[in-house]
Amino acid sequence: MTPPLLRVEKLEVVYHHVITAVQGISLEVPEGSIVALLGTNGAGKTTTLRAISGFLGVDDARVTEGSIEYRGHRIENLPPHRITSRGITLVPERSKVFENLTVVENIEAVVPRPGADARKLAEAVWEYFPVLARLRDREAGYLSGGERQMLAIGSALACAPELLLVDELSQGLAPLIVEELLHRLQAIRKDLGMTLLLVEQNAAVALDVADYAYVMENGRIVLDGTPEKLRSHQDIREFYLGTGAGSGARRSYRDVKQYRRSRRWYG
Repeated sequence: MTPPLLRVEKLEVVYHHVITAVQGISLEVPEGSIVALLGTNGAGKTTTLRAISGFLGVDDARVTEGSIEYRGHRIENLPPHRITSRGITLVPERSKVFENLTVVENIEAVVPRPGADARKLAEAVWEYFPVLARLRDREAGYLSGGERQMLAIGSALACAPELLLVDELSQGLAPLIVEELLHRLQAIRKDLGMTLLLVEQNAAVALDVADYAYVMENGRIVLDGTPEKLRSHQDIREFYLGTGAGSGARRSYRDVKQYRRSRRWYG
């Protein structure tokens, strides 16, 4: 059996030496797949991506237990530049672009992995996001939200990643823009053989493109499965998709004790 490209095993992340944000999570990302990590705000999704990409240090956090393996090598607590050089790139939730630089300057500011052709990478960005090619001389601060997200993804592509981590793709964007971005990401996966790990609050969006998904609550993985399996699960329908029984008066998942869902799923 082929080992996964990325394996996270019993991961624990602690902030400021005292606050445990991620508690013993495990997940796998097979090469060439799109895997989604779902959950509401504060579930620990962004912390998980920061642990994988090495950006925990900026928030005074650290992996204290468990492991992160990429292509069979341990990478937890390595600095971001070393993880990027191995082929993992993060599209962050915030501070996505350099606002005072033009679109083309944002792309040129990226340092690709050793051996990568920067010119070809930039050409690929213009190909997948032609609107950016038309706006190449515009300052990024004047772009729309959708254009900024395109530029953030384009800048990540310019790093020549093998694994692309995308944090909250749909946040603050109109549904049509999100649909277009997902279409582009699917094309990038197909054409370049890239692997994607998507963090999303919008379960409907993520399950439309993912091959497999995990659901996080309060720093733990509570459910996982194929999109078909998750869509058929009563709690996913009710609390994340709003289509289950009683969805007319939809409640937060916090209104229901977590053990009820966990026992029904795993029992």
